[in-house]
Amino acid sequence: MIYSEKVMDHFANPRNVGEIENADGIGEVGNAKCGDIMKMYIKVDNGIITDVKFKTFGCGAAIATSSIATEMIMGKSIEEALKLTNKAVVEALDGLPPAKLHCSVLAEEAMKAAISDYYKRQGIDPAPFVGEITPHCDGETCGCDVNH
Repeated sequence: MIYSEKVMDHFANPRNVGEIENADGIGEVGNAKCGDIMKMYIKVDNGIITDVKFKTFGCGAAIATSSIATEMIMGKSIEEALKLTNKAVVEALDGLPPAKLHCSVLAEEAMKAAISDYYKRQGIDPAPFVGEITPHCDGETCGCDVNH
């Protein structure tokens, strides 16, 4: 598999790794059967994501997509962050091999799950803003390159 220089850079030097104590929102997505689990933490101040951290258990592409996704939403409003798509993550990394595209979906889902959690903690129904978050991997057939 050939990875872009940006993927290799974010894998070797991931940005925003760790967790945020007293995070305003935490999202965890993935499936242990797939081998990729992402957890994203956000801090929100006046509707702006002022800090974001992640912990990812997975392949290099999963780490790279988590890393760049955190960079792409840092300092953005929640509304702007919710516009982040897995396609934008892939483009920011100068592409991913087809078998690794699901990693970018996980990064988008982790971010949306963290924002959804933020809304719930504020006593707001996240569905109108975030929509339904349906896990991309049911542990059976998700298109990952892992045999389930």
